[in-house]
Amino acid sequence: MRLLVVDDEETLREGLRTYLEQEGYRVDSAASAEEALGFGLAGYDLILLDIMMDGMSGTELAARLKGVPETAGIPIIFLSARDRDDDMVEGLWLGADDYIVKPFSVKNVMARIAAVLRRTAGRKRECGIVCDRQRLSCTVDGKGVKLPRKEFEILALFLENRGRIFTREEVMRRVWPESVVVSDRSVDVHITRLRNKIAPYGKKIISRSGYGYGWQD
Repeated sequence: MRLLVVDDEETLREGLRTYLEQEGYRVDSAASAEEALGFGLAGYDLILLDIMMDGMSGTELAARLKGVPETAGIPIIFLSARDRDDDMVEGLWLGADDYIVKPFSVKNVMARIAAVLRRTAGRKRECGIVCDRQRLSCTVDGKGVKLPRKEFEILALFLENRGRIFTREEVMRRVWPESVVVSDRSVDVHITRLRNKIAPYGKKIISRSGYGYGWQD
């Protein structure tokens, strides 16, 4: 596994590199986001990325990585002294796979890296869309898309059952299991909104007149 550590604190950066190499990882390091951009980033299996750096910030670099198909699928773990919930949420919405607050123990970092690599080992970016039920996140071409719960569950249902057409009644049973009254029209409205939010892939949600909806690659 090839890892990249991007942090402007030399002691922390090189300390992490040493420990990671002892664990068998192949590790490179960069003192800034600008330096990291000079590397062949598409070849890395995971990037440890400091948020607060001079020049380009870690969040800016992450946005660039997630905006390019070649690097959008690379797992990112943010390292930051910012410990507010809002900062963590923002980092995760950018597409990061974890967020570690400084100061941290090396043992904690090692465990987090191993967990992220296990979780993302089989991750695919089919059709440019990733719908992750574990993290309740959705990305389109590597960019985070905020979806309300029902729209997220409809999309996940379709992606997990590609090629299958669900009747509106089936969608309602799967997505609205609560004892509430839901009309066929509610399903249609959610589908329309969902198509717009996942453009240009919305057209892959197909409809069969008089029957229902599904995902067709």
